[in-house]
Amino acid sequence: MNEIVDFLVRHGITVLLAAVFIDQMGVPLPAAPWLLAAGALAAAGKMNWAMALAAATFSSLLADMIWFYFGRFYGHRVLNLLCRISLEPDSCVRRTHNIFTRRGMSGIVVAKFIPGLSTLAPPMAGSSGVSTSQFLIFDGLASLLYGGAFLLVGALFSRQLEQVINALAGLGDSVLAVVGGLFAVYIGFKFWQRQRLLNELRMARITVDELHQRQEAGEPLLVVDLRSHLELEQDPALIRGAIHLALEEVELRHEEIPRDRDIILYCACPNEVSSARAALRLHRKGISRVRPLLGGIDAWRERNYPTDPHVGDGRIRHSPSSP
Repeated sequence: MNEIVDFLVRHGITVLLAAVFIDQMGVPLPAAPWLLAAGALAAAGKMNWAMALAAATFSSLLADMIWFYFGRFYGHRVLNLLCRISLEPDSCVRRTHNIFTRRGMSGIVVAKFIPGLSTLAPPMAGSSGVSTSQFLIFDGLASLLYGGAFLLVGALFSRQLEQVINALAGLGDSVLAVVGGLFAVYIGFKFWQRQRLLNELRMARITVDELHQRQEAGEPLLVVDLRSHLELEQDPALIRGAIHLALEEVELRHEEIPRDRDIILYCACPNEVSSARAALRLHRKGISRVRPLLGGIDAWRERNYPTDPHVGDGRIRHSPSSP
């Protein structure tokens, strides 16, 4: 363990550059421990504070600019990719979108401190048409605060961190294997949890082409938009004939949902995981004829199928939807 400290003293700036960059690119290897250690070393006079802060800020900004331009040029395809590899796919887009809706560009600063959202915020900003200069200003501030906050905490608690490091050193190198094993177990569990959720409803999903055909045929369907109220304010278009029922309202109002027809749920998440979760909740309430829409509203728009403006009150009417 002392060898790690010696290595940080000699190569701390390079380590910070790499650790923060890897973290902000979305690899599940957190940079926080390295930043805390760098802050403790800076407090002990073994690392230059200004250089450490500059390295952390530069690496964070560089990674964010890469994702920003990916979002600018590839749009939702980048968000699709990030959602597919995310450990929390059901909340990835929804939470980031809500922060942007509430706070605007200042949401960049907030998202920087929330694991998962810090990687999604830059491509979302790029795909939404934010100017490069505006993004640089807000993301530069966010990166500076992010690096500075962890370095400051490391400096303030340098003695405690030193005690922890010494205690770990007394346990020998086997502690690294234990920590690494626990981290691998956590990653494996989250991946298994995600795959189980997707597999449970994979066969039940409906495509936008099938939904459109069934609407054209006049079949009695109930189509439910699960996006949050904030998302709907920014994008008020619904799939034709759909009603709006926010995800958090599904379980509370499940008695209003008819049992005599197919219920089609959709959201804005590329993995339709939010609609899959809602479908599972309704299954537990005895509503079996429920299917998530593959690709959500984005897939519907890509096919240029008709939409309606959101003007309703969210009441569920027990009559067949009209084509």
